[in-house]
Amino acid sequence: MSEEVFSGPAVSLFEMLEAREMRAKRQEDLLKEYPDATLLLATMNIPGPVKNSEVLSQVFSQMITCIKQKLSFCPIITSAEYNYKTGTEFYLVVDILPAILKKNMVDLEENYAYGRLFDLDVHYYSEGLQSLSRQDIGFLPRRCLICQKNAKECGRQRRHSIEDMQVKVTEIIDKKEG
Repeated sequence: MSEEVFSGPAVSLFEMLEAREMRAKRQEDLLKEYPDATLLLATMNIPGPVKNSEVLSQVFSQMITCIKQKLSFCPIITSAEYNYKTGTEFYLVVDILPAILKKNMVDLEENYAYGRLFDLDVHYYSEGLQSLSRQDIGFLPRRCLICQKNAKECGRQRRHSIEDMQVKVTEIIDKKEG
């Protein structure tokens, strides 16, 4: 399955930086248009140069369905989904307090089979674009896929090889599908 998961086109650092800038612009534009709403940005957290493939797109679609079900109680203002070679992106503007949205997304990240593969970021507008972290609402930081330590620390220190992380991503996908 590993070959299928990572069978998409490789992405350059320049392309990733450009995609990040475009995401930031979209977020800002959406929250300027709906300043009293809360924005969810869902992206996949995929190590290595391949950020999208048929398998990853299918996993993404399943997670978006799960997000919509989880938030069925909440009025949706607008949404948009993009499928780029730099990865899939889902924007959901909802009428809900940021802390309630973040709590629901942390629950998905930690308890849904594919949750560990996603970044479910919550943003709102208050004198500019703001984001709400897990720690802001009393949760511990994300844990590393491999060693369970703080994921950001592992990333900064490059504790694990891309290959080891890709093996873990594949295991998570295979486990859910198997």
